[in-house]
Amino acid sequence: MTQNQTQTPIALGAQDAERLIALVRMKRLATSLLVLMAVVFAVAFALQERYPWLEYVRAAAEGGMVGAIADWFAVTALFRYPLGLRIPHTNIIANRKDEIGASLGEFVESNFLSEVVVRGKLESVGISARLGGWLAREENAGRVSDELAVAARSVLELLDDDSIRELIEAVAREHLLEPEWGPGLGRVGQRLVESGQQHAAVDLVLDKAEAWLAAHPEAFGRAVSDRLPGWLPGFVDRIVDDRAFREVLGFIGAVRGDPAHPMRTALDTWLADVMNDLQHDPAMIGRAEALKLELLDSPRLREFAGETWDAVKESLLDGLDDSSSALRRGIRSTLTDVGARLAGDSALGRRVDTWVADTASTVISSYRHEIAAVITETVERWDATETTQKIELQVGKDLQFIRINGTVVGALAGLAIFVVANALAALA
Repeated sequence: MTQNQTQTPIALGAQDAERLIALVRMKRLATSLLVLMAVVFAVAFALQERYPWLEYVRAAAEGGMVGAIADWFAVTALFRYPLGLRIPHTNIIANRKDEIGASLGEFVESNFLSEVVVRGKLESVGISARLGGWLAREENAGRVSDELAVAARSVLELLDDDSIRELIEAVAREHLLEPEWGPGLGRVGQRLVESGQQHAAVDLVLDKAEAWLAAHPEAFGRAVSDRLPGWLPGFVDRIVDDRAFREVLGFIGAVRGDPAHPMRTALDTWLADVMNDLQHDPAMIGRAEALKLELLDSPRLREFAGETWDAVKESLLDGLDDSSSALRRGIRSTLTDVGARLAGDSALGRRVDTWVADTASTVISSYRHEIAAVITETVERWDATETTQKIELQVGKDLQFIRINGTVVGALAGLAIFVVANALAALA
């Protein structure tokens, strides 16, 4: 680690206080056994000439002390300098923290982030079936939809409105203003006319016209009377109005009732000519372009983009906020349907599982070194003293059993050695 690299303090968890109490308790127990061995040794050593059998006790206590001290040294050397003495190969964790982090990163990369391990685990888990079964439950789909709503709302609030308006305007300009309208409208219109789709529109216009005339005969009469000379008598106006009204109403009825009426044929021919001109007549195409520019000049297009985004954003926000809205219900329903399909369709599940395994394998193969490097770099940033304390809190309690076992095993070994030595001496 370079001198300029700052070390990051390690946050101690809430359970560390309990671990510290347990560690201190185990340290006291191991130390108490060492003190007990020392007291027993001193007493046995002092009285062994008077009571020869105490030689065996002294040998066991002596071995117990040696084992306890040796294991105390070994355990202490992991975390600090024993008795503050800078003996080589002690205070191992603090002195070799970076090497330990690098080794841990290499171990994880080699044994946990290999493509074979990751793919094998993912294929054995059955992600699609588990995810599908979980999503198929209504309450789980509701939870996911709630989280998606919160995330979507956050994204909408983060978006820059002006940038979105400019994007909509650019898209509209590219797809509405730049292409010529005439040929496209002509091709669509020609297909509609050839398939007879205009007949429904003509029938609708005729129905509306007949209904309006039947409901407003006076308005139609005034429209006719206003065009007659003013010197005609009033009864002539009424006769003309009534005659014209009946003729127009009858004409509309005749057109409505006769699919082969000449008026319909003439209208079909006219529409076909218009659609053909929109595709091939430069003058008609120019008129369509002029109409397009008049409708979608820059200020209007910018206003259209702004109003479109404002309306869409407001609708989305309202729908996301209301758990009973059609949008939220649609999200929940979609999630439930997807879950049911994943859980019930084995072929789809296998495709999803294969896709997940392939994707994960590709990511792991490409970035496993960078992923493992996170461990190495994180350990390097830790403060050495705090790292030692943290590790000792995690494993120190178990390591104290080494001291306890060392005391017991040392005592048994010391006794065994003493017995064997005396036996050999007696045989000699």
